[in-house]
Amino acid sequence: MTDGGFAYSQLFAKDLPPPAPRWTGFPKYNFIGGHNDPARIPAAALADAATAVLRRRGADLALYNFDGPQGYLGLRRLVVDKLARRPAIKCTTDDVLITTGSGQAIDLVNGLLLERGDTVILEEFTYGGALSKLKRLGVNVVGAPLDDEGLKIDGLARIIEDLGRKGIRPKYVYTIPTVQNPTGSILPRERREALLALTRKHGVPVFEDECYADLTWEGSGPPSLYAMDPQQVIHIGSFSKTLAPSLRLGYAVSVPEVMSRLVACKRETDSGTGALDQMVVAEYFSHNFDAHVGGLTQTLHDKLDAMVEAVEREFGTAVEKMWYPKGGIFLWLKLPDRIDVTKLVAPAAQAGVVFNPGPEWSCNAAASKSHLRLCFALPSKDIIRAGVAAFARVCFEETGIPERSANIRRTAASD
Repeated sequence: MTDGGFAYSQLFAKDLPPPAPRWTGFPKYNFIGGHNDPARIPAAALADAATAVLRRRGADLALYNFDGPQGYLGLRRLVVDKLARRPAIKCTTDDVLITTGSGQAIDLVNGLLLERGDTVILEEFTYGGALSKLKRLGVNVVGAPLDDEGLKIDGLARIIEDLGRKGIRPKYVYTIPTVQNPTGSILPRERREALLALTRKHGVPVFEDECYADLTWEGSGPPSLYAMDPQQVIHIGSFSKTLAPSLRLGYAVSVPEVMSRLVACKRETDSGTGALDQMVVAEYFSHNFDAHVGGLTQTLHDKLDAMVEAVEREFGTAVEKMWYPKGGIFLWLKLPDRIDVTKLVAPAAQAGVVFNPGPEWSCNAAASKSHLRLCFALPSKDIIRAGVAAFARVCFEETGIPERSANIRRTAASD
């Protein structure tokens, strides 16, 4: 005991993340996370969908998992239909598990395949949430090289062969082949074929994350890896990016041998994903998926163009590389090597600007200290322009770069 009360700090488990600061609201220029455009949330239509499903099946909410442990049947049917059209996946509702966001799907796959000390291969730049989960599990992460088209298969081959010489077979290759996070690339079909041939040769499963695959600028891209080899691939996706992050709905698709274990793992961790959310999304998207996603994609593309123009205007040649995404909601940038973006986080936040520093999205944090990720989905185009200008001002004040920022010129002209 202490004078101030019970000494919880002496009882906390080891290896916890740092304590979260008290939340004080969203910043003015919010370029982090996977938020979406508030104007594209169809609130009235979702209310109508909720009314319809509650009138039809509201009494079923008295039951846990009233359509079984794999989720609401109507939503699983929607997933089957959606996947058949875009990634060309042929599956049934028995092959689909509805999860509480794609994050839970990642946790379930990790719980199924990984033990402390195992080795996995990720793309060198990758989803920060997947990285942090693996670190907490005590798993060894190896980053495979990327180029503008995605995963480099020759580099992946060298990594697998080097590990093999050490007696290590990776437990999986985690890849985001369609609208890669954070670079926004789409892996060409020939590389997909080579990836599957390589991993099949070495007996390594492929863990395919396609959370952004519906949000592409030009067509749907090549078939998913699961469509090309369902026996070898576990596939996950999400409705967070196409409809609403707060609904927390994702899904996993796999063959029966894997699915039966995923379902068992999920039943140990929760009593089912929220049924009302599933019912509402299924009701709305069964009538509006194409129109909704088409309109959202156009909005996002327009916002991306606004952000690219703002970055080019405010930073100019100080941006050494900009990965122009082929879809999604993120812009990935590299500033000069001498800039450590982690040192910009605090002063930027004081100016109302938040962004994702590159080391949090990289298998090699030290080599990514000059990279950063900007989410363009949430803010309006005017806020994007003002926020990039504010960030450029902070960057100049802290590092002297960009020396010829348009924002600095405006400030000087107004003085």
